[in-house]
Amino acid sequence: MKNEFVLAFNEVLEEKGLPKETILEALAQALVSAYRKSMNVSSAQEIKAIIDLDKGEFGILAEKEVVEEVQNELTEVTLEIAREYEPEANLGDLVMVDSTPEDFGRVAAQNARQVIQEKIRQAEYAAQIEYYEKQLGEIISGIVQATNSQGMTIGLELNAEGTMPRKEMIPFERFRIHDRVRALVAEIKETGRGPQIILSRTHRDFLRRLLENEVPEIFHGVVEIRSIAREPGHRAKVAVSTSQQGIDPVGACVGQRGVRIQAIVRELHDEKIDVIEWNPDPTAFIAKAISPARVNGVYLRESADGSRNALVVVPEDQLSLAIGRDGQNARLAAKLTGWRIDIKSLTESISDWLFALQNNPNLKEMAEEEKTAIAQAEDIMARKADGRVINPEEHDLLAKFNDRLESYAIRKHQAEVEKQQKLRDEAMETIPPTAFEMDLSGTGLQANILEALVEAGYDNAGKLVLTSKINPDALLKVNGFGPKALERVAEFAEVLPELVPEPVEEEELVEEQPVEEQPDQEAESQTEVQAESQPEAGEPAAPEAQIEETTDAEAKVPSSDESEEELTFDEMFVIKPEVFEPEEANGEVEGEEEDDDDSTEEVDSTTGKKKKKRKVKRFRELEYDPERDMVVTKKKHKRDGTPWNEWEE
Repeated sequence: MKNEFVLAFNEVLEEKGLPKETILEALAQALVSAYRKSMNVSSAQEIKAIIDLDKGEFGILAEKEVVEEVQNELTEVTLEIAREYEPEANLGDLVMVDSTPEDFGRVAAQNARQVIQEKIRQAEYAAQIEYYEKQLGEIISGIVQATNSQGMTIGLELNAEGTMPRKEMIPFERFRIHDRVRALVAEIKETGRGPQIILSRTHRDFLRRLLENEVPEIFHGVVEIRSIAREPGHRAKVAVSTSQQGIDPVGACVGQRGVRIQAIVRELHDEKIDVIEWNPDPTAFIAKAISPARVNGVYLRESADGSRNALVVVPEDQLSLAIGRDGQNARLAAKLTGWRIDIKSLTESISDWLFALQNNPNLKEMAEEEKTAIAQAEDIMARKADGRVINPEEHDLLAKFNDRLESYAIRKHQAEVEKQQKLRDEAMETIPPTAFEMDLSGTGLQANILEALVEAGYDNAGKLVLTSKINPDALLKVNGFGPKALERVAEFAEVLPELVPEPVEEEELVEEQPVEEQPDQEAESQTEVQAESQPEAGEPAAPEAQIEETTDAEAKVPSSDESEEELTFDEMFVIKPEVFEPEEANGEVEGEEEDDDDSTEEVDSTTGKKKKKRKVKRFRELEYDPERDMVVTKKKHKRDGTPWNEWEE
């Protein structure tokens, strides 16, 4: 039993190539699941599996209650047996005891097989995902296992399967079962049935990796691949450059007698590959990208909106070669360079210019300057229309004449672009920046026009106003937008600065802070005056200071904020000095005790409500008590003037 168990365990480890802990965990879970299923044990009862690889044994520990008399062997155990596993066990305790059935080996083998297989399969999927995520963008090889109209299934390492859809296969490329295929790992998806590995042979990075494998200069970084344009199975263009002098990047990629590039062509099912040298000058780069056709001139036009157009003029006999079959060569050149390319023959370009010079009033000045050249060009074009032969000198004359005209058009176009940019900058100064975050609801336009503007890309007020100022014709092309709507936008643009609030600058906030702090400063100054007015030890209080203090106390009315402050229990019953307010400047009042008609408002500290309190004139005198170190009030009887009571203030 020991040898069979250990041998089977080691065989699984070697076959699946998985960690030992993963298999042990899967086996333990399978044993527990088999025990619960075979013995019909409750899920609340704790069950553990013990596996000893050294002895080749395994068992089940079940949690049972210690009782005097066992009535259910699945959940109860006697005290004697329990203490064999837990010496300190007592009646009523829960103890883990050995509960392995006699025929559990056969039952466990039958019930645990599916659980073990599932755990092993999950571990395999995790290992496959981890391995092939590192292979993204790299070339791997596999064996074709199945083919159909949707694509191919390819067997890979770690028992993984790759899928190559039909769109990722080179056209007219056919493989048979058991053929070895090289492909690029394009994408990995996690599914319930394991990782789905998408392979591709049409991706441009597949050609990049093939060049790196075949050309050592590219692999070591001496030659750099700048861009790749590819139509799988037909043609590809590769732009390369080098940073070291004395190295031909194109020759390094092609190899001696084309050995290196031919190996890649065979791998790509006879796909033609043009290797050209990259050039930082767009004019020279586009001229080489049109190869193998010869070029008379390349003329670039960049618009304010960011579009880049290039006009390529070629000899008449090179026009079909420059365009390519179904426009393939021109299309690949545009992808390689990033420019929109228009190709014209020299005679077609001259004919267009002659017509424009005769009918466009804006070119009247240019027509006067090139009057002689225009006559010569018309004569050459007339003889060509008659089918006569044009010599090379006349071709050069037409090429130079076309170059001057195209250069003039580029300068004029550049001036127009600069003018538009200047108008844009001036218009931006009149539009608040926050207007570009404002919707179109405030423009006053109809709902259908607003919907059409949003669909056309004018989704904020700033963009709408800017376009109305620099290019109103673009707005008139919007469905339902007419001259009246344009006038309404112009009126809205005039009041826009007033509708959008300007952001408050930090300097203004700093200037306002001292104004807010003035009450605090006044309070500090009042505190200083009161501190100076207090008498020193041994000196009586000055009458003037007493008058100011009491007058402030009479005028002070607690605010709502102060009345709402929470007071402690002791503070509610503290007698405040404001109750004893002197009426005269000398601190004495002569007369009878009688109620005065005047009254003051006081805030009740318990309820927070204001109540009226009548002032009572009494005989009182303020004196400083050196023993207590405070000012006291002495009240006198109106008849004999003898002091009868004292209160502290």
